[in-house]
Order: sequence, then structure tokens, then C-alpha cells
Amino acid sequence: MERMEKWLGRPREAYNLLRFKVGGGAPGMPRQDQDALSDSLRACYRHLNQTSRSFAPVIQALDGELRHAVCIFYLVLRALDTVEDDMTISLETKIPMLHNFHSYLYQPAWRYTESQEKYKQVLEDFPTISLEFRNLAKVYRDVIVDVCQKMGAGMAEFLQKKVDSLQDWDKYCHYVVGLASIGLSHLFCVLELEDPVIGENTELANSMGIFIEKTIIIRDYLEDQLAGREFWPREVWSRYAKKLSDLARPENTDMAVQCLNELITNALHHVPDVLTYLSRLKNQSVFNFCAVPQVMAVATLAACYNNKQVFRGVVKIRKGQAVTLMMNATNIKAVKGIMYQYVQEIYRKVPSSDPSANKTQQIIVSIRTMCLPNGTAVSRNHYFPICLSCAMLLAGLSWQYLRAV
Repeated sequence: MERMEKWLGRPREAYNLLRFKVGGGAPGMPRQDQDALSDSLRACYRHLNQTSRSFAPVIQALDGELRHAVCIFYLVLRALDTVEDDMTISLETKIPMLHNFHSYLYQPAWRYTESQEKYKQVLEDFPTISLEFRNLAKVYRDVIVDVCQKMGAGMAEFLQKKVDSLQDWDKYCHYVVGLASIGLSHLFCVLELEDPVIGENTELANSMGIFIEKTIIIRDYLEDQLAGREFWPREVWSRYAKKLSDLARPENTDMAVQCLNELITNALHHVPDVLTYLSRLKNQSVFNFCAVPQVMAVATLAACYNNKQVFRGVVKIRKGQAVTLMMNATNIKAVKGIMYQYVQEIYRKVPSSDPSANKTQQIIVSIRTMCLPNGTAVSRNHYFPICLSCAMLLAGLSWQYLRAV
């Protein structure tokens, strides 16, 4: 969760503008909904805002009942993730906790007060979160418990083993984000916001999550190395270095970049599933919720591709670029245009000598075909939303300036 927070940055202002753009009303949760909250649910939204700089605004932009269900879903997974991340908890204690965490949702008094993690409050006040979980309808509770149980087991599994094969990499990403994506898809259908096929096709939903997690893992190579974590699959990096840490050595730059490019090529194979999933969504708030992380992921991969800076620091997309992506990813046509733009950027950077060059070009051609099935260039109309977004952003900044004056 925290890795995704760092990746997404601080999109609150962009989402506030986005709500006006798509007719979502005032920023944040509607006032009448805030007034109707119970004390315990109000506390849950306070935890949400304090533990999530990125997801809080987009969750609170969701429609009615879905908003509460996703808020509790997020806090439960945040608590589970806090246990997994806390290096002060011994494996003898942590592994059983991860396996049993889903059962704590039905234990009103359960809490954990010994965590040293930044977001320990969700464990210390877990009785409030579990109370609101039990107040949800059974169909929502069943989804959350199922995901929590499987995710806890997956986290425990990879505490005791490393990511060796590409199959392991897919499996780890499935546990960490793919399961949450599948669970959210079920919630969309339970509320009848989306057609049943969204929840039934778990392969597409899983790809949505895996694509995001692979992007984060690729980008965060150096940060993970400094923290003593390894998530790049040995099956790939072992062809380029004796140890994963060797890729950061200056003399290994060429091999490191080739390894990087191969992993990015692997991640791009999830984009067709992403586009298919998004093309089936009908609800506007659900579409915004799902599309923004995907376009930011492809923009991040474009910035990382063939970039030795991945092994020297943090590669980030510019804040203005992120705001534009958030404000424009509001319909499938715009998302396809964005995807086309960034895979084209990667295509232009593919070195002819790169071992993965042919595979990279092939998947990009497939993605381009999905984005522009008629082979036509992006129409000028595609750029209109960007111009409109820039105008709205400037207007918002001007208003803030005038208020300050």
C-alpha cells in the first residue's frame, strides 16, 4: 500500500478538479453524506485520510454505498500490509498473524499495540474498523474476508521464499495487488454499478493489479535494494548479473538496462487486458478510480525504459504530467490515446541491439492496434481534453492565488 502511495504521489488537488470536470460535485465527500456518518464510520474516514494521501480522495469520490465499502476494504488491507511491513515483528509472530488476520475482523476486541510502523494506528484502533466491517452487508463482508485471507497467506508465503521465476513474480503481484483488484471488481458488481462480467472475468481484473505492481517493482529497484528487499525475478536478472545488487554498479550499466528493458516488456503484456477491462466499465466514478493508476503506470514505464537512472535514483513522472493524466483519463477513448502516446515513446527508444527488442516491438504493435484499430493517427480531438484540463488547472491556481492575495 505504502509503495503505491509513494508512486501515485499527492493527487488530491487533481481529483478535486476532476470531480468538477466530470460533474462530480464539490471536492471530497458530499456534505450531506458527512453529516450522516456514525462516530465509528467518521473515525474510519479519519484513518483513511491520515494513512492515505493518494487513495483517500479517489475513494471519497466514489458513489454512495461503494464509498463506504471501499473505505473499509482499504483500511483492512492497510492494517494487513502494516503487519507485513513491520520488521520489528518476528517471523514466528508475523506469519501466524498474516494467516489469521481475516478472522480478526470478527473479533470485536482484537487490536495490536506493539507495531512500530508509521501507520500503526489502523492496528491500534482495529476494533473501530472491524465494527464498521461487521456493519457492512454480508455480500461486501464476504468479498473483503476472502481477499484478506488469500492476501495474508500470500504475504506469509513470500516472507519465507524469494521471487525466483517469472511465475513467482506473477504470483507475488497477484497476492499484493491482483487480489485487491479482483475483490474491488466483485464489489462493483454487487452494487450493480457494473455488469456481472466485470466480476466474473478474474483474469482481466488480476492483470489490472499485476500491471500496477510490476511497474512499482521495476521503478523501485534501488529503494528496495537499499532496504534489503528483492522483488525482481531471478530468472531474468541472473542472465545479466551474478547478484541483483550488481546491477547498480557503474560497470554493469549496459547489462542492467537490458535487464530493465526485459522486465518492462514483460509488464507491457498486461496492457491488452487492462484496455479490455476498462472498455467494459460503465460507471463514471468506477472508471476514474480504475483508469488513473493504469495510465500513470504506462507513463512511468515509458520514463523508466532504457533509463540507467533507475539504478542510480528514483525515476518519477513530472507533477504536471501526473495532473494531466488524472484529469484526462475519464473515458476509454482518452485512455487509449494516452496508452498509444506512451507505448510509442517506448517504441522510439528501443535499441536495435537490445536482446528484448523484437519482443518489445511486437507487444507495442499489439497495443497500438487495440488503441487505434483502424491504424489512424490520433485525432486532433484527442488533444482537446488536455487543453481543457490545462485551462482548468490554470484557473484553479489563479483562484488560489487571488484568494491568497
